[in-house]
Amino acid sequence: MSLASVVSQPANWTERLNETQFAYLMLVPVFLLLGVIAIWPLLSTFRMSLFADNLTSAATVGEFVGLQNYVELLSGQREPVLPRPFFDISQPFRSALLVTLIFAVVSVLLETLLGFAAALVLDQEFRGRRWFRVALILPWAVPIVIQGMIFYLMFAPGIGFATDPLNNLGIFGATPLTNSFDSLVIIVIADVWKTTAFMTLLILAGLQSIDRSLYEVGRVSGASKWQQFKMITLPLVLPAVLVAMLFRSINAMRVFGLIETVSDCGTVPSLSCMVVQTFSSGRYGTSAAIAFLTAAIIGGAVMIYIVQFARGQAEVI
Repeated sequence: MSLASVVSQPANWTERLNETQFAYLMLVPVFLLLGVIAIWPLLSTFRMSLFADNLTSAATVGEFVGLQNYVELLSGQREPVLPRPFFDISQPFRSALLVTLIFAVVSVLLETLLGFAAALVLDQEFRGRRWFRVALILPWAVPIVIQGMIFYLMFAPGIGFATDPLNNLGIFGATPLTNSFDSLVIIVIADVWKTTAFMTLLILAGLQSIDRSLYEVGRVSGASKWQQFKMITLPLVLPAVLVAMLFRSINAMRVFGLIETVSDCGTVPSLSCMVVQTFSSGRYGTSAAIAFLTAAIIGGAVMIYIVQFARGQAEVI
């Protein structure tokens, strides 16, 4: 067998693959990389969550307890050793799970609505559109620490210029950064201020991919602006909106840095805050259980978006 034939055998083997098989072959490196950087740490976290906390030795976990950590977290039995309740419907603004869900739902919803409105404006031709885009993107370029300090200084007692006027109007208390509800509202506003630009850019990309001749056909057919929006714009831009909401929801469910810089994790306890706090205290089993539950919740949200995205694509087709 010649050297040329040996070298050509792999190429001949790949040529015999159909398009689907070749596509899966090209994805093998991606799957291997995903397994190394994502799946393996997730499995390791789940394994650690099956062991009890070992407070006598900070370098090891305790005895094997199975799903006991999960049962105690979800039933409230673990609350005495947690900085805040994991789930408590009677304290929605001090419960880590509820605070995270409230923050994610409210912030993503506001960012989507504002981003959609801004994208509709930027999709039109008008004087100064380029400068409007630049002004819109500027908050997105601000680092999280600087973003947090901006809003901290706005509402810090004694130095915050926004505290007294809002307190006089009865909107916030005298020290809003020490109140769970007030602090959560401020953090939502800070997040919307920064990341609405992200939503705008993704939705704008979806708007500009729509064939403009469809609107001409609509106008010739006598369709009003609202009918054009309902029958053309909304169905065709919906996939881009869902993708934008997916990315923002994943990030919102992992909020940590913004909370620490604006207020603190004791006042606004998110799931990520609770993971960091319990891990720092040496409760590795509890920390791993909270981290795995957080990953499971995010995974469930991703699956919901994927299903809705598939439905949206099917309706467009």
